[in-house]
Amino acid sequence: MKKVLHVVLAFLFSLVTVLSLANAHQVNAADDSLQKIKDKGTIVMGTSPDYAPYEFLVNVGGKNRVEGMDVEVAKQIASDLGVKLKIKQMDFDQLLVALETKKVDMVISGMSPTPARAKNVDFSHIYYKGGQDILVNKADAKIYAKGKDALRNKNIGAQTGSLQYELAKKQVPGATVKGLGKVTDLILALKSHKVDAVNVEKPVAEAYASNDKTLTAIDGRYNLGSGETGTAIGFHKGSTTLVNAVNKTLDKIKKQNKTKAYLETAGKYMAGNTQNTTMIHYWKYFALGVGYTLLISAIAVVMGVVIGVILALMRLGKNKVLHGIAVAYIEFIRGTPLMVQVMFVYFGIGVLVQIPALTAGIIAVGINSSAYVAEIIRSGIDSIPVGQTEAARSLGMSKNQAMSNVVLPQAIKNIWPALGNEFISLIKESSIVSIIGVTDLIYQLKVVQTATYRGIAPIAVAMVLYFVMTFTLSRVLGHFEGKMNHEG
Repeated sequence: MKKVLHVVLAFLFSLVTVLSLANAHQVNAADDSLQKIKDKGTIVMGTSPDYAPYEFLVNVGGKNRVEGMDVEVAKQIASDLGVKLKIKQMDFDQLLVALETKKVDMVISGMSPTPARAKNVDFSHIYYKGGQDILVNKADAKIYAKGKDALRNKNIGAQTGSLQYELAKKQVPGATVKGLGKVTDLILALKSHKVDAVNVEKPVAEAYASNDKTLTAIDGRYNLGSGETGTAIGFHKGSTTLVNAVNKTLDKIKKQNKTKAYLETAGKYMAGNTQNTTMIHYWKYFALGVGYTLLISAIAVVMGVVIGVILALMRLGKNKVLHGIAVAYIEFIRGTPLMVQVMFVYFGIGVLVQIPALTAGIIAVGINSSAYVAEIIRSGIDSIPVGQTEAARSLGMSKNQAMSNVVLPQAIKNIWPALGNEFISLIKESSIVSIIGVTDLIYQLKVVQTATYRGIAPIAVAMVLYFVMTFTLSRVLGHFEGKMNHEG
């Protein structure tokens, strides 16, 4: 058993080493970044579309579309390079990982070129300077009128991995800084008084304040060092030729003052979003989310059951090597968070093989479920008295026949309730795939929050929809359980 565990650990170490070397080779290779973009004919922009007016989602013709100032900048870059623009959406704190693993060609998401980031990322010229504000509840505007100096010993919200998070940490003595992945979550925390203020860039603060009369934007009065006073585009380290080409476009945009027009375009889309903020108006968003959630869950269930049965039989078998592999697999998968597994499949394995976000999400959820299904099946088989197998063998059945015709049918009756609970849990746990941009129900919930500037209503709708899905599945599973008990 120990030898098998050592082999598994050695394999994992080797895999990490290979991924690191592959990434190092990519960085050190001759720079052909611009030529690669032109050869494939597309440039992929990574963004977190919850940061109006920089980037946010709108509904056009019943379909989600990312709009905002950053999108207009990206369109101009693509046009000047003579390629098509493709946009990938994910959480802000996953963007640089996506850049490092080459899931995206550039990150345009209101990102500041801090010295810490510049160690691992090539940045373009700064194309916009918006300043740093704090958002507070309107009733507290007078209390925080002095900006950061009034936030001592207070709770400050900021986007995880952002410059605003670091500014609060470094420049506000005694403050407790709470990081969340989405600005929509931060606004909800502010309105529910979980935090006293939220750090965001000035255009974002003004956008939220103008669309939500309960909020006020105040100058944060933060001390900004060199390189941290604006917004730039991030590229994979060593992409000199691509950065130089993009800088030409940015210089042109700055010279012609196009960002003003871009912001006006973004404002029109934002105004359209808030014309009708009822949840019924956004039913297509929720319907799409439910569809993806059910799709992911259904495929992951089949995958989990198939792999789970194989693992259970391996663990119950007499072959020590197969037994050890099954035990190591089950313990490792159950001992690591599903979120980490999703990120590893999408970003880690993605270094060697390009896997779409939806496929990566399904694989990760299916693998995670298989470990739990394996244990459920194993315990069910173990619950059948040995005498049942012996009786079957005495009647002339082979070992496999005894297992399939005698043991498994009885075991299924014992494990059905636990297996049903696993299927129900899978629907809820699949929500984690939203972190890599899969448009499941949780992802669409965030989209509606961003579009409507409403925090609670979309959550309530999502809760009801999850309940409907899980309750319906529970009733179906209960029906089959009753039939099995009746037949027994």
